[in-house]
Amino acid sequence: MSGKVGVVSTQEERAARFQALHAGEPFVIPNPWDAGSARVLESLGFQALATTSSGFAFTLGRLDGDVTLDEVAAHVESLAGAVDVPISVDLENGYGSEPRDAVLAVTRVAQAGAVGGSIEDWDSEAGIYELTHAAERVAAAVEAVSGFGWPFTLTARAENHIRGNPDLDDTISRLQAFEAAGADVLYAPGLASADEIRQVCSAVSKPVNVLARRDLTLDEIVGAGAQRVSVGGSLTWTAVQALADAAVAIRDRGSFEALGDGSRVRDWLA
Repeated sequence: MSGKVGVVSTQEERAARFQALHAGEPFVIPNPWDAGSARVLESLGFQALATTSSGFAFTLGRLDGDVTLDEVAAHVESLAGAVDVPISVDLENGYGSEPRDAVLAVTRVAQAGAVGGSIEDWDSEAGIYELTHAAERVAAAVEAVSGFGWPFTLTARAENHIRGNPDLDDTISRLQAFEAAGADVLYAPGLASADEIRQVCSAVSKPVNVLARRDLTLDEIVGAGAQRVSVGGSLTWTAVQALADAAVAIRDRGSFEALGDGSRVRDWLA
């Protein structure tokens, strides 16, 4: 149930809405870092939200990768209780390298109210997983979510492009293997141009999520074939930079001109 008075939506209804978005017009799925930012994004009309592992870690005073599955599940419960739109979760590598870890991760966040989630093929200790192992992890998660009784949208991520091996052929091979393993959405963060996006999208038949870039417009990304566009931790860093800039102005110039007045809070949280 949403934190907004009078709004009731079951998880099954949210899941169906999220699934339908992937069959309709391309859409932006922005990434809130807490319940308040989620409410703002919902009030601005976005139809679905995705968590950001780096943004959430920041709220705990940590770096990306230093958050536990228990903490993520509590975070998801907070977001799902604050908004009525579908929530998908950045599950990093599933908090463990084995297929059973991916199964546990998707199960825990589904229990917390999520209707989608992404699994990466990389961790800081092992590096990029061997492709067969990576696909087995995706297949295990697919089998697990198939038993939920409602459509949990599973996104499989190929991390090689941002982990020291920006080989587009490897990226495509990985996404094709994840598609064959049953993933609903495919995602390769770090694609650097509309041409790279186009090559990826034309090589697979499932919807592709693309990470937004400052040098590409939404029309350019969608025109290259993307169905879904996320922003990762960027909104978090936009907000944090505004905070830091205002604080520096206070410290260095004694100026309070950059402070917000909170006049729109009621509009966003009503």
